[in-house]
Amino acid sequence: MTNNNQLASICVYCGSSESGPAAHRELAAELGRLMADRGLALVYGGGRAGVMGAVADAVLLAGGKVTGVIPDFLMQREHGHKGVTSLEVVTSMHERKARMAELSDGFIVLPGGLGTLEELFEVVTWFQLGLHDKPIAVVNPDGYWDSLRDVLDTAVEAGYARTENANIAAFVDNATDALDKLAARATGLTP
Repeated sequence: MTNNNQLASICVYCGSSESGPAAHRELAAELGRLMADRGLALVYGGGRAGVMGAVADAVLLAGGKVTGVIPDFLMQREHGHKGVTSLEVVTSMHERKARMAELSDGFIVLPGGLGTLEELFEVVTWFQLGLHDKPIAVVNPDGYWDSLRDVLDTAVEAGYARTENANIAAFVDNATDALDKLAARATGLTP
């Protein structure tokens, strides 16, 4: 396990529903294995189901470290993953997101729903406002996030966003490209 860049831990935002396609859980497992192989710790929302559980389980199975951050109301419903390296229970969703960002050197977005979108837009906005300078990548398997890319392009065309801000998050096709893009951006090799 080697980590040859400035990244030590990656926050992964993704869905917690078991209803999504199995291919998305397989993508999460691939990302988890690659992260562990590269010596990258996972920071995530602390859940045990869906894409979220798949990425955590894969990192753990490959010998990596996993920190989950979960609000107490979700933990009380027994949605927390009790097998992770460290599980922090916080008081609110706001505290959860702030803590996950604090613990991470970069962000990867996998398929998910409204919560995943909200997390993505928050870290992109924080980057735009200069609150952090951590790289962000969106894994877009089989065009899952194509409509999101279209929304960003529409905002640029309408004058509500600048091109450089619409491109804060790099859209990539697979887990390897996501990790490579984060590493390159963290070392200043690519915008």
